[in-house]
Amino acid sequence: MSAIVLNEKMEKASELALPESFSGINPHNLYLYVKSAQAAQRANTAITKGRSDVRGGGKKPWAQKGGGRARAGSRRSPIFVGGGKAFGSQNNRNYDLKVNKKQKKLALNFALNEHAQNGTLFIVDSIAVESGKTKDAAAIFKNLGQRDTLFVKELLDEKTYLAFENLQATYVVEANELNAYLAANYRSLVIEKAVWENLVSEAK
Repeated sequence: MSAIVLNEKMEKASELALPESFSGINPHNLYLYVKSAQAAQRANTAITKGRSDVRGGGKKPWAQKGGGRARAGSRRSPIFVGGGKAFGSQNNRNYDLKVNKKQKKLALNFALNEHAQNGTLFIVDSIAVESGKTKDAAAIFKNLGQRDTLFVKELLDEKTYLAFENLQATYVVEANELNAYLAANYRSLVIEKAVWENLVSEAK
């Protein structure tokens, strides 16, 4: 598999072979990381009132015996209208899923390899919009000819960030923010050469 090297005009200049360590990775590693990332985004705000939380229900509805009806001790039992919720949602649940460091690295390498297979992994010397204007960032994105793109810079400057901020189909992150979930979430990936070299060295 190879990554496509682009020139300043975002045109194909050459290809760069991926290390062997990027191939043969079990896709389950990516599944686990994406599952963990999505679980971490859960708001965990759903909550219901149990029978001990609902107001009222202090008096026994009817006598224990002699009425012919089933015994009842409180109007706030889950079987009554206005009663508490049995086994309802609580906001104290922990949705965090642990993913090992090794699995995180494997997941990212698998996502990068998938982009390389699809011809959507691009390497450039630099990603910069010195003017800070959205139209200049849009021109870069348009030259790529992709549906949506994740740009990865070594260090993100303010003008480049502002230029890409209002483009819905693009997202710019620094190298330390790149992860398998982001890489898999976008249909194409543009990485600065310095960042790519660091990723390759870490994969060995």
